[in-house]
Amino acid sequence: MALEEYKRKRDFKKTPEPEGTVAAKGTERFFCVQKHLASHLHYDFRLEHNGVLLSWAVPKGPSLDPKTKRLAMHVEDHPVEYGEFEGVIPEGYGAGIVMLWDRGTWTPETDDVDAALKKGDLKFTLNGYKLKGSWVLVRTGGRYAGARGGGDRSWLLIKHRDDWSGDLDITEFAPRSVKSDGEFEDILAQDNPAIWHTNRPAKGGDTGAMFATIIERAAKLKAGRDPGPKATRDADAKDKRAARTKDTKGTKDTKTKEPQRARSTQSKKK
Repeated sequence: MALEEYKRKRDFKKTPEPEGTVAAKGTERFFCVQKHLASHLHYDFRLEHNGVLLSWAVPKGPSLDPKTKRLAMHVEDHPVEYGEFEGVIPEGYGAGIVMLWDRGTWTPETDDVDAALKKGDLKFTLNGYKLKGSWVLVRTGGRYAGARGGGDRSWLLIKHRDDWSGDLDITEFAPRSVKSDGEFEDILAQDNPAIWHTNRPAKGGDTGAMFATIIERAAKLKAGRDPGPKATRDADAKDKRAARTKDTKGTKDTKTKEPQRARSTQSKKK
């Protein structure tokens, strides 16, 4: 049954994630990428199909370089409304901070998506803020060195060579949310940073150190909020938003303007 595994893994009395239902078929297919700081930082790549979001966890995030094959582990389907989720999962499965890193629409480059998935070779075109052009998901059957026994769950996410490919590291160039234009600490500051002192999912190593830094920044953001007049707060917020648009403004404009190839296509291989 669709979404059965998704619901089995979650306690919706404790998580802010949507419980969700299978959505009706729309005129366009939604896709999103959620940057998820949990036990490890990874990117959740999701494609809408048959009323749910087909989902893969990509540890290193998408790459615009066709020579770079990114491991993508197939995980349980998610409800379509999950595609707008951004926030803090305080405990349980997936505990951590979720950022909506990219979103848009996708178009399959095949007439039969189910047959392509069964074959393990799904080609498609993305039209997002950050990710565009032709891509492919290829199942490795666990043969890929990074799979380590992943079996049929192990896929590769690969960018095809086109006008939107290049050697720009898109995860470094555009790290912020397309929903809030914030970073992890901004998202956490909207919640209660105190919960992370006892319940944060990662306590050691590089990820634990990252969490500690984010908790500290979030606490300072929350403590430093100006309780003064609304006009002052609005002005401060405007200045903050203006300072943060440098990494996403160009990519957001591509949805309504001529394609901007900017830094990623200047380095495109001929």
